[in-house]
Amino acid sequence: MAREAIRTEGLTKRFGAVTALDGLDLEVRRGEIFGFLGPNGAGKTTAIRLLLGLMRPTAGRAWILGTPVSDVAKVHRHIGYVPGEVSVWPQLTGMEVLTYLGRLHGQVDTAYRDELIERLRLDPSVRARAYSKGNRQKVALVAALMTRPDVLLLDEPTSGLDPLMEAEFQTLVREAVARGQTVFLSSHLLDEVEDLCERVAILRAGRLVEVAELASLRAMSTSVFEATYEGPPPELTNLPGVTSIEVNDGVLRVTVTGPPGPTLERLASAGPTRLRTHEPSLEEVFLTYYREDAAGEEAAR
Repeated sequence: MAREAIRTEGLTKRFGAVTALDGLDLEVRRGEIFGFLGPNGAGKTTAIRLLLGLMRPTAGRAWILGTPVSDVAKVHRHIGYVPGEVSVWPQLTGMEVLTYLGRLHGQVDTAYRDELIERLRLDPSVRARAYSKGNRQKVALVAALMTRPDVLLLDEPTSGLDPLMEAEFQTLVREAVARGQTVFLSSHLLDEVEDLCERVAILRAGRLVEVAELASLRAMSTSVFEATYEGPPPELTNLPGVTSIEVNDGVLRVTVTGPPGPTLERLASAGPTRLRTHEPSLEEVFLTYYREDAAGEEAAR
């Protein structure tokens, strides 16, 4: 049996002159929650649709649990999928939708299905046409989880959920991984990914920018400093490596990539009353990668 839950080699998808996904090489280990990051249009949904066999790649290959994704019938027996935009049959009730989808899959833990319905506070007697976006999302989550699939492909799964249900979703995901399931979480909600994932991939304009452990990604090359001044703060815009500067209520917050020495010297020269550093958030790391990539493209022109 394959060591990886998901593997891609040179996975590429072009739509005419537009390259939506460009040579994706990726490995997702069994039993992990893997974050797949990027803004809208980065290629995240295209990658997931290729993994589902919903479209054919222009080039490259992909496997789920060692099975080529082109073997759709076999692959789909082992996966659960939650899209960011859920459409359901409007004339059916929530339970009728779940029953139908369960019969298509062929293997449903009905006791667990009923538990999910209760935990996600879904009324299954309501016809789907009356569901809000959040309730349609709950139907999709129950449908994906109730079969206890080996691999969960989640594309913006908490879209439309309130904060209480987002917290319950995170609990369900952790429980799934504790049972040995694999979760591939595509999201632009960096807080959600930071709370759940140990490893992440960053995608930009269809290309893979980085794959790394979250802890090592934070420590790789980014420093965040906060300095408090009684007078005006020093000028930092001309310093190499400075990617972000914010001033709020006399507190200067600066993000630096690469060696922080020149920035620290400039901060200290202005006589701060307080100077501290902290671990960058995933959002700060993410934005650093996007700024660096955009700057590289600009320099290449």
